[in-house]
Parts: sequence; structure tokens; C-alpha cells
Amino acid sequence: MAYYWLFILPSVLAVSIIILIPLLLGIGTSLTNSDGYEATFVGLGNYIDLLKDRQFLNSLWFTLRFSFVAVILVNAIGLGLALLVTQKLGKFSTLFRTIFFMPNLIGGIILGFIWQFIFVRAFEGIASATGFSFFSAWLSDSTTGFWGMIIVFLWQMSGYIMIIYISFLANIPKELIEAGYMDGASNWRAFWSIKFPMLAPAFTISLFLTLANAFKIYDVNLALTNGAPYGSTEMVAMNIYNTAFYQYQQGYAQSKAIVFLLLIAAISLTQIMITRRKEVDL
Repeated sequence: MAYYWLFILPSVLAVSIIILIPLLLGIGTSLTNSDGYEATFVGLGNYIDLLKDRQFLNSLWFTLRFSFVAVILVNAIGLGLALLVTQKLGKFSTLFRTIFFMPNLIGGIILGFIWQFIFVRAFEGIASATGFSFFSAWLSDSTTGFWGMIIVFLWQMSGYIMIIYISFLANIPKELIEAGYMDGASNWRAFWSIKFPMLAPAFTISLFLTLANAFKIYDVNLALTNGAPYGSTEMVAMNIYNTAFYQYQQGYAQSKAIVFLLLIAAISLTQIMITRRKEVDL
């Protein structure tokens, strides 16, 4: 028994130092009006003020909309790419997997600046050459700015989610698929009736990962729009950062972070419980 505690002690210390202790300190800070130097206890005052903070509520709504659209599209595209590269493509299969996965290796801030150049310079060039105003001022409008962030998120995450679906597709017994074809099933029926149910564990993992990544986006938001115009594309992570380090309201910012943490935990746990019920033992 002593060896058991000896082996898990480093992990317990790491979790405590990195997660538990900062969380407890954060909860304490959220109950004060700390500006980073001085703090006075205000109880639940910060949490009450959140209900009247229009900018925070707008950024929360924007983040929820972004996450909902991004999670659906990333998983749809990732699954589609996985089905594509698991076909009999020979040597091209490995090439396509590498190409589709490569965007995930690019850092968020660099990725943001690359796409900022595309949306600003390349799109403006297309608008000037063709006369299509659709390509003009993409990052200066809240609607196109929203879809610009969606495009960047899809480009970065789809290849990563593709790898997860590939690993589960590879574990589906070929005998089941062959039996389906022998019974006259088409490719679509084989996918929908055999492959899709067997991918339930992959959906659980992929939905959780995409939800977590969509909610915590900051660097791409900063590089592309920086919340413009007028904070209409500001996500919660940026709102919290600005409150803490530009407005010097760290107690208030911490209360926002705690509420955001509880919201993410509630959504993620709900998603896991729902998708776990659909899982099929392989």
C-alpha cells in the first residue's frame, strides 16, 4: 500500500499545484474586488454584476454560437475526411492523411496571422479584381468575422479529428461490413447501419475535444478580429483577459472565469452522458 501512494504522489502533487490550488485561490479572488495589488471582500457582488454586464453576456452568446457551429462542422468534415482516406487509395492515402493533419501543427497565433493575411489582402484582391463586394472587409463585419473564425477553426481541427475517426474505423470488423454487402447493402446503408453505430465511442471523444477547443479559443480571436467591430466578435476568453489585464479588475475577471468553467463543465458532462448512452461495445 505504501508503494501505491509513493507512485501516485508525484501526480497528486502536480494536479494539486497546477489545478486544485490555483482553482481554490481563483474562487477566493472572485469574491473580492482585487485589482492585482489590493483586494477587499465583496462576497457575491461580482457574480451579481455579471448578470448586468452586457459585453460579457454578448461574448458568452457569441462563444456558444461559435462552439455549436464549429463542433458540428468539424466532426462532419473530420468524419468525411476519415472515410475518404480509408478508401483504397494506395500510397495516396498516407499522403492525404499527412496533408489534412498538417494544419494542426501550426500554432494558433501564427495560424491567425496567416488567415488574417488571406482575409484582408487576398480577399480584398479578389474583390478588386472581380467586383464582388462579398470578399471585401471580411474581418470588419461581425457576420463574416464569425464565419472567418469558423473557417480557421475547421482548417486547423478537422485533420486532428480525422485521425481519431480513422483509428476507430480501422477497428470495425471487416466481417460485419462484408456481411452487409452480401445482404445487398449499398455503401450508404453499410455506413449508416454498420459503421456509424460502431463509431459512437469516437463521437464521445471527438465532441469533447472539439467542445473544449472551441470554448477556450483566444489566440485566433486575437489575431483575426481582436473582438472588432465594437466587441461583437469577442469571445469569453478574450473578455476575461481584457477585464483582468486591461481594466485591472482581476476579482471580477476571476468571477467570469469561474462561471465560464462551470458552464463548460456542465455542457461537457451533459455531452459525455448523452453520447456514452449511444456507444456500442466493439
